[in-house]
Amino acid sequence: MIVYRLSQSRYAADLSGRGAELAGGRWNSKGTPMIYAAESRALCVAELAMHLPLGLVPQDYSFVSFTIPDNIPVLQLSKKQLPTNWNEYPHPNETQEIGDRFIRENKFLVMRVPSVVVYEEYNYLINPRHSLMQKVQVSDLSPFKFNDRLLKRE
Repeated sequence: MIVYRLSQSRYAADLSGRGAELAGGRWNSKGTPMIYAAESRALCVAELAMHLPLGLVPQDYSFVSFTIPDNIPVLQLSKKQLPTNWNEYPHPNETQEIGDRFIRENKFLVMRVPSVVVYEEYNYLINPRHSLMQKVQVSDLSPFKFNDRLLKRE
């Protein structure tokens, strides 16, 4: 399985989950490390664009492709298994509790969750503390330039 992350270039190859640990997110509380990835490059761009102010075109970003062996089990959560407010903004504490439990229980390396931005696509959350983490390989790292039209409005 190949999943993707779009991040600032200086952190692109970092597999520690430190950024999410410092900031927290929809699927983790501050203090819980996690690597956020998506099933496609396009979903990465859409997810990141949702968090940026209009008019700001980020500089110095890179795409990272992670290869995860297909024989590693993935915890798959469907929308039916999530709280009714899982996709609200701001995100509810319940989704952070789900992600924190995923990391704490340490049963799975990867958890698949529905995207809030594109409902029929999925994000992949990677547990950097899992014993199988060494099986996750950075298979590609390449610079990405945002198209100015994506985030600028005239």
